[in-house]
Amino acid sequence: MANSVGQNLNKIETTLLFSNMDLIEDFFLFLQTNNYSPMTIYHYKNDIAIFDNFLKSRNLKIKDLDKRQIFEFKAYLSSDERQSATTHQEGAKRLSSASINRCLSAVRAYIRFLIEQDYDTPVVPDQFKMVKRERFHPNVAEFNELVALIESPSKIEQDPVIAARNRAILEVLFATGMRISELVNLNRRDLNDEGKIFITGKGRKQRFVYLTQRSQIYLDQYLALRNDSQQALFIPTKTRSKDKLSSRLTPRYIQERLKTYREKLRINLPTTPHSFRHGFATYLAEEGASPAAIQILLGHESLNTTTRYVNASDRFAQETHRKYHPLAKNDK
Repeated sequence: MANSVGQNLNKIETTLLFSNMDLIEDFFLFLQTNNYSPMTIYHYKNDIAIFDNFLKSRNLKIKDLDKRQIFEFKAYLSSDERQSATTHQEGAKRLSSASINRCLSAVRAYIRFLIEQDYDTPVVPDQFKMVKRERFHPNVAEFNELVALIESPSKIEQDPVIAARNRAILEVLFATGMRISELVNLNRRDLNDEGKIFITGKGRKQRFVYLTQRSQIYLDQYLALRNDSQQALFIPTKTRSKDKLSSRLTPRYIQERLKTYREKLRINLPTTPHSFRHGFATYLAEEGASPAAIQILLGHESLNTTTRYVNASDRFAQETHRKYHPLAKNDK
């Protein structure tokens, strides 16, 4: 777990020592014993701490909750009144609908746990209804721009090792559709001769992803330049860590370099590492890939989740409209 996450976790746990929530330590123990990942538990604690701040601000206990208090909590999540779980200052950055729903989901899980423990709760989990999510334009660059972005480290980076490494990173992201968190945790031993990679993703779900022949070539070129015994697949060229075997690139570094490449190429559409995942799904769909197959490759539990990623480009939608609309042809 990164240092910043560890520091935030310490602050959150200090706050929860004086929680207004009953059986809270038992709830976190329940998450641990049910094999939730450390990062998932961190997010639970962060979201629960926000709920605890709300209770404290109104001098409430769980037994005091009613439907009106639930409405007030949802309004609290959307307001400037909300206190950050780590800074305890009002006016924290406004939460997106996805973040609000994640927080509500954590509280629902906590209430459900209380009920399972025969705790007399005045509300039930389903009363914490999810909010409507915003609809954003998918940040998927045109295919030729995406290819230029993938190839940009070879032209922009001065250090040949950094150029080879960053090119391999972008090639692998687009070839596999994996998350950036999955990519930075890859080890050399995770690769096989066929370009098939077995990964453990979000929620400890395991799946295979596949390199293309092209991405395999650039990955091999990068590894050929390495002269170390580190197991991490992507490593910094210089490490500050005393334990060199544990040194890995961070998601933040990749995000910042990608932003630099995008700006130098004058690509005006915001493009992040997650955009490569969107592009992976979008362009597979445009080539006729089955949504069910894309679901497996992305590691989604539900096909409904996959359909949010499989957003065809505007150009493809326009071409489809022209090709299939019954009155598209001007027949006289």
